Amino acid sequence: MTETARHPMLAEDRVARWLGVTLEAAEKEHARIRMTLTEDQHNGFGLAHGGAVFAFADTCFALTCNDPASDGSTLTVASGVDVNFLAATRAGQTLVAEGRLVAAAGRSAVYDITVTTDDGTPVVAFRGRSRTIPAPGR
Repeated sequence: MTETARHPMLAEDRVARWLGVTLEAAEKEHARIRMTLTEDQHNGFGLAHGGAVFAFADTCFALTCNDPASDGSTLTVASGVDVNFLAATRAGQTLVAEGRLVAAAGRSAVYDITVTTDDGTPVVAFRGRSRTIPAPGR
């Protein structure tokens, strides 16, 4: 994680750690993260596993949905997603995911997450639907 960007949910996020996520920006309704694909994230075809790339996009979605300045009384979770894989990726490539709020009403919202290679080539278009709920134990 960079020194300038912080998000409390990353402290216990083991998947983000396994992916090698670096947080570049975290503010209300916006996040940007980066990771470099490893051999351990390959599938049987020698390409990055769709599940690893999805988990990367989903991590950006969670960071975008949950305000890093929140008091912790609520959390926002996925209620559904649509994902379109646009290009294959391989070990050694760096991916960048950026998320933004599209629309919100009450406790529900829609967010777009775009994943590109670090040279700007589109890799994934991800649209997530969220629901804000009371934090467990609150």
